[in-house]
Order: sequence, then C-alpha cells, then structure tokens
Amino acid sequence: MTTIILNERAPVIEIVLNRPERRNAVNRELLNDLDAALDAAERLATDAPATWRAVILRAEGPVFSAGIDLGAFSEWAEISGESWRDNLFATTERYQRVTNKIEALSLPVIALLHGAAIGLGMEIALAADFRVAAEGTRLQLPESRIGLIPDVGGTVRLTRLLGPARAKEYILTGKPFDLADAERWGLVNAVVPADQLIARGDALAAELADAAPLAVRYGKKAIDGMDDIKRGLLFESWAQAALIRSEDFMNGAQAAMTKSKPEWRGK
Repeated sequence: MTTIILNERAPVIEIVLNRPERRNAVNRELLNDLDAALDAAERLATDAPATWRAVILRAEGPVFSAGIDLGAFSEWAEISGESWRDNLFATTERYQRVTNKIEALSLPVIALLHGAAIGLGMEIALAADFRVAAEGTRLQLPESRIGLIPDVGGTVRLTRLLGPARAKEYILTGKPFDLADAERWGLVNAVVPADQLIARGDALAAELADAAPLAVRYGKKAIDGMDDIKRGLLFESWAQAALIRSEDFMNGAQAAMTKSKPEWRGK
C-alpha cells in the first residue's frame, strides 16, 4: 500500500497521507513518497495552470500525523551508519527539503488537520499556506520534552506566524495549543466540525479558483519572499546537531518509548 495518494479532482490536486495503521507517522518511505507527490503536483500545475488552482493536503485514518516515526532513526542509521548523529545535517536537510517543497509549490496549499498534528506532522502543516482544523484536533510541537527542538521548519515558521514570545512559549514548553487560541492568532484559518473539514477545504479552494491564476501564484511568492527562512533553517539544523548527541535526548527518547518521565541532566 502506497503511503501517499495523489487524487486529481480539478481544480484541486489532493495529496493524502496514507499510513493510518501508524497514525501517519513519517518514516523514510512516506517522506520519499510525499517528495514525489509534490513533484507530480508541481508538474500538473505547470502543464495546466488554468486547470489546477490549489493543493489540498490531508490524511487518512484517525489523525493527520503523529510526527516522526521513531523507527526512522534506525532507518537513517542503516543509510549513514551508526555515527549518523555525529553528522545530522544531511538528515535534517532531507526532511527540511520536503517541507520547503510544500511551501515553495506554485499553487497554494491547504492543510486539513484532524485528530492530531504533532511534531513533524505539525511542521508539515506549518509549511502549508492555509490550515483548517477539525474540532478537537491536537496541535503540538513536543520536541523539547525529549530533549530536541523542531528542526524541520517548525521553529522558524511558528515564529513567523505567531511572533517570538508565543513561539517560545510553545516550543520551549512543548505544550499543545488550545484550538480557540490557534484560530484567534492565525495559526489555523478556521476550526470546523470534523464532518465539514473536507467541504471547508474545497470551499477555500473554490474561492482561490475564482481569482486570476497568475495573481494567486505571484501573490504567494511575494508574501513568502518577505522572510529570511533559509537563515532560520540553518539555525535549526545547527541546534539540532548539538542536541541529538546529548544525554538528555537519549534519556528523553527512551522515556517517550517507555511512556515514563525522563530525568534531565542538562548535558
């Protein structure tokens, strides 16, 4: 079973995370399939710009995404060797490249969130242009609770959306967002009943389709070009490269797998 489904239903290209048995946790296969689906969406948009007007990013199963699959660490060890944590930059860049590709799509991307968007799942959503959440969705960047930071654009993009003070509150504590606050602050564009989530995404896509295609695409690029996200991503990579080698991360990751409380040592 493919981990990503690409549906063509003009004017929308729909990209669907399809690993429900693992709560759409991101492993190497899903990351690669998402990368390929984004390339396919861009080709469609380039070949028929008047036909394709928006990308909807959603997920099958009970949640949008539970974040990175902890098994992905062993996958990267197979690729880069057991010392992969000593040179994390290549691994971080691989993940960042995919979320950057979401943001860089010429079409606006609408992320439809349900159940939970946690960690890397939240970072994927943050790379979209719009986020619509079903009632009861858990939004969280909990990396600090295992001794890391969000390093796939979450630190940079959350700060861009909410400002430094609120971004620090949620990144440094790792606590979940209250959906009412998330909507009021613009982290999500709307909160809707779960049975209306897809319809709300389609309605937003229809509104985009009523506007001139080139104006939408150039408008998106102009707005996104106002921030120096590349510099921020480099800072994320630098910080994570240090943290991934810390004792605190090892303790935090073990505690997460055993569902126990970690003992922080500050080293």
